[in-house]
Amino acid sequence: MPLHVVILAAGQGKRMHSALPKVLHPLAGRPLLAYVIDAARALRPERIIAVHGHGGAAVKAAFDGAPVEWVEQARQLGTGHALLQALPRIPRAATVLVLNGDVPLLRVETLRKLAKSAGKGLAIATSDLSDPEGYGRVVRGAGGRVLRIVEQKDARPAERAIREWYGGFLAANCSRLAGWLAKVANRNAQKEYYLTDVIGIAAAGGAALTALKATDSREFAGVNSRHELALLERAFQNAQAKKLLDAGVTLADLWRVDVRGQLVCGQEVAIDVNCVFEGRVMLGDRVRIGPNCVLKDVTVAADTEVRAFSLLENAEVGARCRVGPYARLRPGAKLAEEVHIGNFVEVKASRIGAESKANHLAYVGDSEVGARVNIGAGTITCNYDGANKNRTVIEDDCFIGSNATLVAPVRIAKGSYIGAGSTISKDTPPGQLTVARAKQVSVPRWTPPRKKPTRTS
Repeated sequence: MPLHVVILAAGQGKRMHSALPKVLHPLAGRPLLAYVIDAARALRPERIIAVHGHGGAAVKAAFDGAPVEWVEQARQLGTGHALLQALPRIPRAATVLVLNGDVPLLRVETLRKLAKSAGKGLAIATSDLSDPEGYGRVVRGAGGRVLRIVEQKDARPAERAIREWYGGFLAANCSRLAGWLAKVANRNAQKEYYLTDVIGIAAAGGAALTALKATDSREFAGVNSRHELALLERAFQNAQAKKLLDAGVTLADLWRVDVRGQLVCGQEVAIDVNCVFEGRVMLGDRVRIGPNCVLKDVTVAADTEVRAFSLLENAEVGARCRVGPYARLRPGAKLAEEVHIGNFVEVKASRIGAESKANHLAYVGDSEVGARVNIGAGTITCNYDGANKNRTVIEDDCFIGSNATLVAPVRIAKGSYIGAGSTISKDTPPGQLTVARAKQVSVPRWTPPRKKPTRTS
């Protein structure tokens, strides 16, 4: 049977206390709904339909271009009502897999089993929790047959003691599912049309019911509060850390590393505590990342060390470099091999040649820096004139003295020496010392100003 996936993403998420639609809250830097769409796509269904409601315009805009059909639930009347908005688009002979847009850790293998288990009946996902507070309980009868799902607010004390909970996913034939949904009423504490009532209706009608129980309850865990989101974030990050360890990466603490994208590591890579990796990051062999660093969309070649508290974004770092501590590489920074970028040095939209150094307190922006250049402390490239960005070119083997100001556009020719404290606004000749300072003057018989005595009443 052809498979169609419906993702319920219309909920407001009142307990999040946020204007942002619940399914757009981020987990590891991506919206919750993104994980559900990815899992649905992996099943290669005929169609993916997402039901939106609260903040629907923002939700659709966040996934512009995604292979998803959008259906609006104009009135928030419950999950059963939400599914009814999508069913008219699905052929009656198709299998429908229903997912929730706030359940990010779902596994494709489980979803595939769930869809195959539907057959002519109904398949649901369940798991066991030591404390299933807030979740719908699975009520079973003789022989363990599933009878119904009872929501937390409608459950009696004995039902609240049940540890098996409904994971929020189900699969069934579209025609039969539509028939069961037509019988759902809103006689409950929320006055909503619960999709979970379908399970009791199907069981009462003698339908074959399959409960697929996951061993890891986090696979079906949804997000209804900031606390639950934080718990899932840590579970996700811990899983990423274990993958890194299994791949041979040394982590100082597997609980204190965050991967918010894709991190690819070579051999013998070491990562210290409290590091964050965003976007696509590639670390070559024997790279060492010090504590409290942030790397976003960065490539770091072999044998390079990034020292503590450094921020690298949209940058390329060559082999055997040393970056930091407290360094910042902004977008467009490209370091050749054996470059040193030291503490409180900022590099932006610049290429720095092999063996060049800026060891402390410098700004290099919109520049071409050659090989074996030394940039002294306090040096800056004045690249912005208030309207346009201009380029600074520093050729090979130059020495830039401390507190130099290079006013772009300017070219520092090969082998130039720039005297400390100089302001350079004209191109320099190669191999010469250039000094541009105001004349030093000492004023004799000068006396410092004195404070006027304060009057007392």
